Amino acid sequence: MTSLDKPTEDTDQTPPHDARAVTEAALFEAFGGVRGMVETVVPGLLFVAIFTINKDLHLSAIAALAVSLVLVVVRLAMKDTVKHAFSGVFGVAFGVVFAMFTGNAKDFYLPGMLYTLGLALAYIVTTLAGVPLIGLILGPVFKENLSWRTRNPGRKKAYAKASWAWGLILLAKCAVLFPLYWWADTTQLGWVLVALKIPPFLLAVWLTWVFLAKAPAPIDVFAEMEAEEKAEEERKAAAALATENGETTSGRHRREA
Repeated sequence: MTSLDKPTEDTDQTPPHDARAVTEAALFEAFGGVRGMVETVVPGLLFVAIFTINKDLHLSAIAALAVSLVLVVVRLAMKDTVKHAFSGVFGVAFGVVFAMFTGNAKDFYLPGMLYTLGLALAYIVTTLAGVPLIGLILGPVFKENLSWRTRNPGRKKAYAKASWAWGLILLAKCAVLFPLYWWADTTQLGWVLVALKIPPFLLAVWLTWVFLAKAPAPIDVFAEMEAEEKAEEERKAAAALATENGETTSGRHRREA
């Protein structure tokens, strides 16, 4: 049994206050924080604002795509992580291509809506399969990788609760948006979608924090592996020293004989 699989002690204890701060920092890193939310909202907000004023699909789409690219350039200029900005660019680009292809401005929002539905189902299906998606996302951030699956049952339970929360919240969001896609006009759908960007996300993040703050602390498998490597190096050094001392003693005995 390896160190990544064997059970550890104290996995049922509630983490101390400083562990909660670590959880907050990890969630902030994983989901982009305030800046990530702004980068998610601004392109769609710009699209629906321009379309509401002049009903020009091309101008609205180009403006949304342009501001997404500007956000990426700003991130690059500041040498900051670009994963959230890039995800926004790809989402906007798919929406622009789809809307231009069909000629229907509402289709600008359709790829994002389908992605939300797929993500909701992914959270639910992976949780039912015993590998909750939120654990797969946050495991590397907490430096625990998949150790929570076999070594930290309390943490696995917290990840399952959080994944259920994400899945159900996103499904509820889809239940509002998809009927509007069929029945409402572009501006109505757009403003509702913008309004629903941040509140469900904040609710899901807050519930994730609540569940993880009460869960056992993560097991730092990277620190464990480094400790094992250091111990192995020390064992090899000790063995080499013992061998060298043995050879020296044997040589001395031969000379004395």
